[in-house]
Amino acid sequence: MNESAIMLRTTLLAGAILLENGAEIQRVEDTMQRIAANAGYPDAQVFVLLTGITVSLPKNATSEVRAIHRRGMDLEKVDQVNTLSRKFATQQLNLTELATALEQVNRAVPTFPFSWLCLASIVVSVPLMIAFTGQTAIADLLTCGLAGLTGFTTFYWINRLGSLRFFSEFSGALLIGLITLIGFYITNGHAYHPDAIIIGAVMPLVPGVAITNAVRDTMTGNLLSGPARAIEAVLSACAIGVGIALTSFFY
Repeated sequence: MNESAIMLRTTLLAGAILLENGAEIQRVEDTMQRIAANAGYPDAQVFVLLTGITVSLPKNATSEVRAIHRRGMDLEKVDQVNTLSRKFATQQLNLTELATALEQVNRAVPTFPFSWLCLASIVVSVPLMIAFTGQTAIADLLTCGLAGLTGFTTFYWINRLGSLRFFSEFSGALLIGLITLIGFYITNGHAYHPDAIIIGAVMPLVPGVAITNAVRDTMTGNLLSGPARAIEAVLSACAIGVGIALTSFFY
């Protein structure tokens, strides 16, 4: 395989890892452009969409395309690709070593165990409920922690076991609503604030990074990817809202 082919595939792999793990379009394009320039191809043309990446070399009359079929959130992988790109720019890695390192990053599994993620969902839910609503009743705190944990666990495993878009958000939100409703009947509504509990418990499901990236992509002129991300985030928010709304009729 000649050097230009290695460069094309390495650049595409770097862009795919970034795009599949939550990086904004501008970061993907900039990183790919820098890798190509540092490899000796400053004239390389990069075109990135949410569903595909194209890199071409005008002087060589060659190009390659890589389709993107899934998108998630793993900012550790984004950081690792950025670090490898900087090492390549400072000549701490050659092109072959960069390609090998990117393959390892692409195959890497999430480093945080599931138990830590569950703990993080509780830590996110309860303090945000207090911060947003000011409610500190024991029943509210316990129910919010349980609902946040159950909702996130459902969301996590449905995403791991299946590929139904937005069903995981809907299912997680539905269980949050059911647990909140059960708590309401157990306490007979005494010193119990279901609205505050739901606000805190759904926070691990809210597509905050997707919304932020949608705004950033739009503001930087990516008028295809920005609105597409926004629609994806809105659909996720709608799935969460519908899941909660289905239980709200029983109060």
